[in-house]
Amino acid sequence: MTAWVALVGLVMSAIAVAAPAALPEPPSLAGIPIDFILFALTLAGVAVFHHHTLKVAVIGLAAITVFKLLFSPFPEGAGPAGFVAHFAREWVLLTNLLGLLLGFALLSKHFEASNVPAWLPKLLPDDWRGAFILLLMIGVLSSFLDNIAAALIGGTIAGVVFRGKVHMGYLAAIVAASNAGGAGSVVGDTTTTMMWIAGVSPLSVLEAYIAAGVAIILFGIPAALQQQRHSPIIKDPPKGIHIDAARVFIVALVLVTAIVVNIVANVKYPEVSDRFPFIALGVWIALLVCVPLRKPHWEELPAAFKGSMFLLSLVFAASMMPVQKLPDASWPVAMGLGFVSAVFDNIPLTALALKQGGYDWGFIAYAVGFGGSMIWFGSSAGVALTNQYPEGKSVFAWLKSGWHVTVAYVVGFLVMLAVHGWTPDPPLRGAQTKTDVSASADDRWNRHELHTMMGNVAPRNRRVKCQQ
Repeated sequence: MTAWVALVGLVMSAIAVAAPAALPEPPSLAGIPIDFILFALTLAGVAVFHHHTLKVAVIGLAAITVFKLLFSPFPEGAGPAGFVAHFAREWVLLTNLLGLLLGFALLSKHFEASNVPAWLPKLLPDDWRGAFILLLMIGVLSSFLDNIAAALIGGTIAGVVFRGKVHMGYLAAIVAASNAGGAGSVVGDTTTTMMWIAGVSPLSVLEAYIAAGVAIILFGIPAALQQQRHSPIIKDPPKGIHIDAARVFIVALVLVTAIVVNIVANVKYPEVSDRFPFIALGVWIALLVCVPLRKPHWEELPAAFKGSMFLLSLVFAASMMPVQKLPDASWPVAMGLGFVSAVFDNIPLTALALKQGGYDWGFIAYAVGFGGSMIWFGSSAGVALTNQYPEGKSVFAWLKSGWHVTVAYVVGFLVMLAVHGWTPDPPLRGAQTKTDVSASADDRWNRHELHTMMGNVAPRNRRVKCQQ
């Protein structure tokens, strides 16, 4: 644990002290911005007081916000004006996350009530291989679904086939499988979709499956063995199970709606995709339209809302960190970003990497996508799953039982490095070099600015045309 925290601190310090920023430098202590120290204290509080995670996250967010209002500039500027501008940039992301977390909480109950999870043991071997195949299924689902949905569906199935007794290591593996599945697909994760929009070829991201494929074997087999010892898989499903076709239709409709809205908004209309939470709206419209067919389990919302507020507090606090610069692009930096991603929002990390350029995007996709699996709050999939399984909200227990996820991340990365090699992709149009990063704060990267500057994504060749 100490070595892991030290590695994260080293990478974050490198990010903080790299090149001079356009905005005034934030106050620092021993060369580390105090913003980072406050955020690290918040994360430490979450780790220690894991029974009071929401309170710790909210208090941490309040402390960071007050400090930045008084002493440290926001990415968009200093003082109240900077805070307002920053919130105006982030509210769509936060609203989309809230809508998806709440919507998929209802969706998972629809799926559970459909009796499909109770029927699935027919398809799974009745030993440790069944638990492993379930992880593979989650990874496949996540390649074309949102990783939150894949994790929740996997958690629902696991709760049924393992009689509600899911091992902590297997919970970590479910999250890891959902993140591994989306790492090599431009529609499987928000970060890879951002790369696609910025002009990264889908084939460049696809290579991330080299590392993800190795990783899912390395964490999947130990996790399956853990689970089989903890609570063996049901050998035979109960007789007379009736599949509720209406609920299956609702699940399919909501998932298809989320995929279609995500692709249409980000590919056809990128200039407005960051101005309104279209994905969350689409999911909720689909859910409400289906209310006459089957009533949702509304009683699930209070607990899901509480867990969602925890994630949103950390995401918003992370978005305020002064990560204006990254070290020079290299494979050690890309590997380190995976550890940072476990405690830091991967969206601004991805944005900064895109702006800097010089990376092999398959490595970045794997690092920022899979790296968040190492801690339960490192990805939205982990937060969503621990809403189903509150016992998972312990950093120490997660790291101890899910040790195989960290090992799998490192080995998978190194195998991809050996097999594919570090081959930086050509600079993206609009990427900044070290010599032109002193632009004003108005020129800072965000997805809306990127769309305005670079134009729409061409659906056929998925390349970006620069505006003249």
